[in-house]
Formats: sequence, structure tokens, C-alpha cells
Amino acid sequence: MTPGKKSTGRKSAPARRREFVAPATVTLPPMLQSGGDVAFRETLYLMVLAFGRLHSCREAFGRALALTASQFIVLIGAAYRQGSEGVSIRALAGHTQLASTHVTTEVGRLIAKGLLTKQPSMRDRRSVLVRLSRKGEAAIRAVNPLLRRVNDRLFQNVSREEFAVVSRFLEKFARNSEDALEEIRHSDRKRMRSLRAGQD
Repeated sequence: MTPGKKSTGRKSAPARRREFVAPATVTLPPMLQSGGDVAFRETLYLMVLAFGRLHSCREAFGRALALTASQFIVLIGAAYRQGSEGVSIRALAGHTQLASTHVTTEVGRLIAKGLLTKQPSMRDRRSVLVRLSRKGEAAIRAVNPLLRRVNDRLFQNVSREEFAVVSRFLEKFARNSEDALEEIRHSDRKRMRSLRAGQD
């Protein structure tokens, strides 16, 4: 305080900060509204919420059979794709959208639990076909009432047309996600090279 001047007791008002305008997180015109991406980001948050809850449902179906979520998906996938001969690992992986190596691992665990069986393919001796055991069939029948109740809740008030639109969207989105993940891997590699260069 300057000598001879009395304090008024008032604090000076803080400097008014300029409003921060966050840059758009997407540049695709269909994803923007009035030049902004608020609706786009809120939809993404909703997707993450919905997909997280869907995964929680899978976990619950697995728990009902003392299985993990992915083990349940492989088991029920086999139930619907085995036909009269059984289903190959490759076909089962394509049906469940899981990696073949992951399906192979889970099939082994389900066989150990007595829920699946496997045998060589008559058409291709290098391949094996898996199918439900009697115990596996009983497990699917036991969990089916819960599946129906949950799915009826999940998709109530959703029309056939709305579901078809979502299906087409997810097909595109799944394909695009491969490119998006490659973009992330490229960014990670670039960042690691930059870090190593900074340490030299």
C-alpha cells in the first residue's frame, strides 16, 4: 500500500476473461448443426451410454450361467449358427463380431465347462466344428426367459423401420471404426517417435 493512502476495503474486480469458443470436433457437414457440433457430441455420449448398458446386459446373461459376457456370446452364437453339423470358428467369429483368436480361446473354455463339443469338419479336415452339448442346450433354454424380458424392454417402442436404420448405420460405423482406429495408431506412433527424439 502506498504510504499516506487509506485502503477502501474494496477488492478490485477480476479482469473479464474472453469467452472460450471450443473448436468443432468434427468437420463433416452432415454432423454439424448451425456450424456447431454440440448435437453431434451429445449423440456420441448417448451412444456410449447405450452401448455400455448393452454390455451390462451381456454381462448379466453371462452371470446367469456362471460365464463371462464374451463366453455367453460365443455360446449363444453357436446355438444359433450350429445347424445340424456344427459351426466353424471362422463362421462363429463372423456371426459374433469377435476376433477368431478370441473365439478359439472362449470355445476351449466352454468345452472345459461341458457346454460345447467339437469335432473335425467332414468337408475340411483342417477345420473343426463346434456345437452345443446337452448341457449347453439346457443352459440356453434356462437363460432364454431372461433374454426375452430384457430384449423386450430394450427394444420396446422401436419400429421395424427404426431398427433397420440403426442396423444400416452400425454396419457403416463398424467399417469406419477400422479407419478411425488406424488413425489413432498412426497418431500414437508419431507421438512415440517424437518422445524418443526428445530424449536423444
